[in-house]
Amino acid sequence: MARILDMISSPADLKVLTDDELAILASEIREQMISTTSRTGGHLAPSLGVVELVLACHSVLNCPKDKLVFDVGHQSYAHKLVTGRLERFDTLRTFGGISGFTKPNESEYDQHPSGHASDSLSVALGLAMARDLRGSDEKIVSIIGDAALSGGMAFEALNQIGQVQTPMVVILNDNEMSIAKNVGALSSYLGRSRTSRSYTQTRDNIQSKLESTGRLGRGLVDVLRNMKDSIKQFIIPNEMLFEQLGLVCTAPLDGHNIPELKRTLEAVLESDVPVLMHVVTKKGAGYEPAEKNPEKFHGIAPFDIATGEVKSSGGGAPKYTSVFSQALLKEAEANQDIVAITAAMSSGTGLDAFAKQFPERFIDVGIAEEHAVGLASGLALGGKLPVVAIYSTFMQRAIDQLIINNALANTHAVFCLDRGGLVGDDGPTHHGMFDLTYTRMIPNMKVVAPSNEAQLVNGLHTALHLDGPVTLRYPRGEARGVEVPDEPEMLEVGKSITTREGDDVAILAFGRMVQEAEAAADMLAEESISVRVVDMLWVKPMDEEAICKASLETKLVVTVEDNILAGGAGSGVMEVLTRRLVPSDRRPLFVMLGIPDEFVPQGKVPQLYHMLGIDAEGIADTVRRQLAAL
Repeated sequence: MARILDMISSPADLKVLTDDELAILASEIREQMISTTSRTGGHLAPSLGVVELVLACHSVLNCPKDKLVFDVGHQSYAHKLVTGRLERFDTLRTFGGISGFTKPNESEYDQHPSGHASDSLSVALGLAMARDLRGSDEKIVSIIGDAALSGGMAFEALNQIGQVQTPMVVILNDNEMSIAKNVGALSSYLGRSRTSRSYTQTRDNIQSKLESTGRLGRGLVDVLRNMKDSIKQFIIPNEMLFEQLGLVCTAPLDGHNIPELKRTLEAVLESDVPVLMHVVTKKGAGYEPAEKNPEKFHGIAPFDIATGEVKSSGGGAPKYTSVFSQALLKEAEANQDIVAITAAMSSGTGLDAFAKQFPERFIDVGIAEEHAVGLASGLALGGKLPVVAIYSTFMQRAIDQLIINNALANTHAVFCLDRGGLVGDDGPTHHGMFDLTYTRMIPNMKVVAPSNEAQLVNGLHTALHLDGPVTLRYPRGEARGVEVPDEPEMLEVGKSITTREGDDVAILAFGRMVQEAEAAADMLAEESISVRVVDMLWVKPMDEEAICKASLETKLVVTVEDNILAGGAGSGVMEVLTRRLVPSDRRPLFVMLGIPDEFVPQGKVPQLYHMLGIDAEGIADTVRRQLAAL
């Protein structure tokens, strides 16, 4: 039987559908999303929750002339399916396929390269102000989640939206969930707003006043009467937060009621001031496993549709995140001053176990990385030992706090950057490809990049016993299967580990690149090329003696890192060689391998390593070419 979805080539096709047909289309979209993500993985629960909202928006707006801006973008799957990407949807999050987030280079319907929370309001306001400067008339609508609204950038934008008073619509997608359950005063506030007695106290008076204004007022009442709880769902008392910021607000609307959403959106788009539509949705709606466990299905690996269980990858080694989680628990048992901090990522960073065992010493600040890092400095100044666990890509938001609040004050805080390096399917907004650069550049900062789980355990133990700020950077996914020590050991600061000796070539590898370097050395050994492999371990301070020794004793020095080459670890090695003034007649050929000056697309990590020439084969090819040129 033909699907309505198969007949949708652009949002314009939605305008001829009845509300009943749109409801059928919503079911078909959910089936398509579930089917595809069961094979590719993806952000299923967020996208399931906004299907009706997306259909209502595209039914009313005239995109791409009108602008629909998604916050984060992981709730944009329905948007992709109705904007001409159905035929490619099975390539979601795969190498060479479509992104899991909105990307302008993928479609004219995508307004900005989303991936990080809380930025949509700034982008939307910029689009609205550009419209005003041009004198054009396009509509601007932003969809932002209740958790993303807790981010400081969103509040900065709201403040100016209220000041500028240009027409635009902010749709607050209130699903009571972010990645983990929402925290903070704003979440509590939104919860109270859903049940405020002031709605019912004013409803009858407001309705009477509207009816007394004549036919127009009575007509408005007739429209609003169909909304949940009648007038109280359209009128919010003036004392509410968003009204105080200068936005006209609707009361909570049923985010799965397409007719209600369309009518309300049509009405608010006629306003000449900014309006906030408060829409309540259910994360994971339409798929029982995702409804029951929305946190699990926020970002899910390939899974069995019938059970919702993740398909086994067949690997036996633990994941780096779980190794960190268990190691931190042991450290916290021995040190009562340890306080763990995260930014809405308790499960993703492995701190959920810490939260259960030490709830009084666990802090989830919500989507507020700058605050998390600033908070850590205050805890450290107060005599506590903060451990801040945040994904590498999200720590980029808190570089100023790393520098000013922690490094300048030389506070003892440990920053654990999960998902350092390339992360795979989530693509350029989530690759942790800048952290070696932005941490290495900071005075007083020490940076450790373990190459296996044993080093991760020892690195955490060492970081907790040093002075000043320390960054511990480790990758996503399975570790190497190395035995973890029962009792962690102190690492010697700035000391590398030579894993094999060689006289022809020295490969100085950082973090996960050590295993690629060792595999390359095995390949080259079969060709009688003697390769020294040095697990550098410390990005700052570096093992200068090992660097100079490699420079003096081999023909070719190669550095390998899964970080941007600009200012990265390889640059640090070159700085050492320049500073130590290795005689030019003894200095070997020097090559840096890493990520060039470009963003890396999504794809499986081995695919991306191969594309960049930093897998074992790529490293070996570089060595062969360079030696042949000598």
